[in-house]
Amino acid sequence: MPFSPPADAPRLAVVDLGSNSVRLVVFEGLARNPLAIFNEKAVLRLGRGLQASGRLNAEGVAQALTVLRRYRAIARAMGAVPFEVLATAAVRDASNGADFVADLQSILPDVPIRVLSGAEEATLSAEGVLCGIPNADGLLADIGGGSLELVQLRAGTVGAAHTLPLGVIRLAERAGGDAAKARGIVEAELATIAELPQTAGRDLYLVGGAWRALARIHIAQTNYPLNIVHHYAFGRDEARDLAALIGGAARRVLERLPGVPRRRIDDLPFAAVVLRRLLRATGAARVVFSANGLREGWYLRQVAPAIRAEEPLLAASRAQCQRLGRDPALPPALLAWSDPLFPDDTPAESLLRAAACWVSDIGSHDHPEYRAEQAFLRILRQPGVSIDHHARAYLALAIAMRYEAEAEAPFLLPALQLLAPAPAARAGRLGLALRLAYTLSAGTPDLLAATRLSIINRRLTLSLAADGGAFAGEAVLRRLERLAQASGLEAAIVTASPASFVSNS
Repeated sequence: MPFSPPADAPRLAVVDLGSNSVRLVVFEGLARNPLAIFNEKAVLRLGRGLQASGRLNAEGVAQALTVLRRYRAIARAMGAVPFEVLATAAVRDASNGADFVADLQSILPDVPIRVLSGAEEATLSAEGVLCGIPNADGLLADIGGGSLELVQLRAGTVGAAHTLPLGVIRLAERAGGDAAKARGIVEAELATIAELPQTAGRDLYLVGGAWRALARIHIAQTNYPLNIVHHYAFGRDEARDLAALIGGAARRVLERLPGVPRRRIDDLPFAAVVLRRLLRATGAARVVFSANGLREGWYLRQVAPAIRAEEPLLAASRAQCQRLGRDPALPPALLAWSDPLFPDDTPAESLLRAAACWVSDIGSHDHPEYRAEQAFLRILRQPGVSIDHHARAYLALAIAMRYEAEAEAPFLLPALQLLAPAPAARAGRLGLALRLAYTLSAGTPDLLAATRLSIINRRLTLSLAADGGAFAGEAVLRRLERLAQASGLEAAIVTASPASFVSNS
């Protein structure tokens, strides 16, 4: 019997039917950030041979019919509605693409099957990137097996879009398997897009499995402390060197490189050629990898406009609070309570502090001996699309310190490697402040409201309302002194009348 999801957590599913692979993703909920609860891929190589024959690969077509039956069964069993198939470059370009869609429709009569135009594919991919990087500014490059989509992104808005026949399978076939010949093909295709130099000094956002494989190689080569491709970024020179290495390497050399996905070895030289030519044509200052793309763009179109407009990091943090915290009314109070400690917050720092307040109680149900480490890892390695690596490290460190992690604890090392000294110190100070707040309030906004911090003449003063439920016990004194020391201040505690807290609330 199919699963019936609760009304507040509906499930929806999409199939991305590409030139190289077909993938089913089942999402749960209709929140600001997509939550994938099932993800399965099959490599069919529908686009193999398309350049020469103009037709879909017959073996891939036969396999696709079997795989899509399975995906429909999975979607139905999981209670996913809607369930939709999105076909891209190979199907739209093949002479037998319409016949293939008709065969699919005959075995999936109740499933919408959309053959996307190049513009539609590019736009959905751009919306997917903006789902996780809402202020993206630069050029999106989404590489598949059959095509390369290029989209201008300007401060979070979608601009001109182009589709080029430069997917890794098609490029390899056009070049006869010769990476050197592929360079000229790529250069000629990119030369048809006049606005590429507008990317100079901005970011190049890379989407697609072949790009992600390059990121994994770079992560392994550099011993990067976080094995997460989404939001992974590095500079132009490193990107150029990586592309040169991969583009010129023999297969036996690629097979020995750490981090190389074996199923991508044939594609990597051609993905590297496209990347290097893009860097040259655009003058991009940095590459940023996105795990988001077409599927997340499709998801976001199912979400109500008011929810789509939410700030994604705060939306993700609130969701964690609602799922794992004890009182969703406390985080806004914590944010206001900690204001005196951070009077010069930039907008980015204010956003991180707000997010930290929302996730500050996610270890409440963990074993007390492991709360600090569990909360740290839960934040650092969360699957969320809206959190970059700096934010992961910052929030994880802050919450570990909120749970009294030792500053030298080995598990903190990845965050300390990802953060510069100043933000690391700031995250630690925020964690100490949150720890003091929870000690005073027992995690309740009512008790927190009977306390207040202020800084006057280099003195950090904690004011406690008489009979307000908080008292200056040993734990409070110790934690206040640690916070004051980390802030370069002296500590003091005073008792004030309850009326003074009411008038200032």
